[in-house]
Amino acid sequence: MQKIYIDTSDQLTQFCETIKTSSWLAIDTEFLRENTYYPVFCLLQVSNGEISACIDPLQIDDLSPLKTLLFDENITKIFHAAFQDMEIFFHEWGDVPSPIFDTQLAATITGHGDQLGYGRLVQKILKITLEKDQSRTDWSMRPLDEKQLDYAHADVIYLGQVYQKLSQQLQTSGRSDWLENEYQRFHSSDTYNINPQAIWQKVKGRQHLKGIQLAVLQTLAAWREEYAIKSNKPRRWILKDEVLIDLSRRTPARIQQLDKIRGLEKGTIKKNGHHLLELIRIAKQRPQEEWPTENNRPLKLTPQQEALADVLTCCLRLIATENDITPAAMASRKDLEKLVAGFDDIPLLEGWRDKVAGKLLQDVVNKKLLPGWDSDGRLSLIEQ
Repeated sequence: MQKIYIDTSDQLTQFCETIKTSSWLAIDTEFLRENTYYPVFCLLQVSNGEISACIDPLQIDDLSPLKTLLFDENITKIFHAAFQDMEIFFHEWGDVPSPIFDTQLAATITGHGDQLGYGRLVQKILKITLEKDQSRTDWSMRPLDEKQLDYAHADVIYLGQVYQKLSQQLQTSGRSDWLENEYQRFHSSDTYNINPQAIWQKVKGRQHLKGIQLAVLQTLAAWREEYAIKSNKPRRWILKDEVLIDLSRRTPARIQQLDKIRGLEKGTIKKNGHHLLELIRIAKQRPQEEWPTENNRPLKLTPQQEALADVLTCCLRLIATENDITPAAMASRKDLEKLVAGFDDIPLLEGWRDKVAGKLLQDVVNKKLLPGWDSDGRLSLIEQ
């Protein structure tokens, strides 16, 4: 396969013109995020099965030919674990390419396993072992050496081959349309836009707080998020999660009390200490009906409901075996407990998961189906 490196606008324009009639393009991106809130777009690799290109967005001012190519509705764009790639495009252009094919998602419903990494999937399907020595490289440094470029090219050269294998398997099994709902989520701006008022739900350790402490956490986490966005710095550089939790638990009222918060740096106290105290004071004045609640606390099920969740676990394994899909790809234990408790806003009851397992498990809950021995002596779901 021909391999090229593109770092000028003229080269990019010519390349995009050359491959614009391709039916599919395998795509990957390299980025850095250690020192910024938003990912720094460092490299894009693209291959159509005949030519592979590493495109340098750090050297090219006008990426519009690339955008036109990626947003061509007549070309299927192939990714592996597409979210981070799509996040970069959304940040760059306010939209994402379509249509797409995600090999990690496709592997899940073709019997190859759940959440497989790219290297492992290539090994499993193509019997090719990829080098891993450049996985921690600094993609912002220039020039990129031969080993780095070979590593980058491999991410799309084999991706296209994996796509062809998985696509055929999906067609053979009649599952080609199963992932449409999954792909639609990539096109929702809510997938990429962060709501500062909801970010507290991602703070580690929040489950140890309650009541007004959660209101303080929500306020402080929202401030941290807005600060990180404005300064384009990682949120952990502003305040670490454990500091947020400690502030929310102790709710200090005086500047001297901030010195007792482990991990809260003196420079932060000097710069933002008084503002943090004011945020805590305001949060503590919120009426109780405005306090947030932790929805991820373990459900309190009755012994009978716990037993039913155990039965659903057994049923899920049966369904997974029959469909050659791992149980974890369809539902977690928490999903099954929510189903028992009467919740219906769970992934299990959406898209292909509902088609394969959700409806059947609801029938078990409603006593229409139960696991038992069929006429062939196999354990399966039997109508009641």
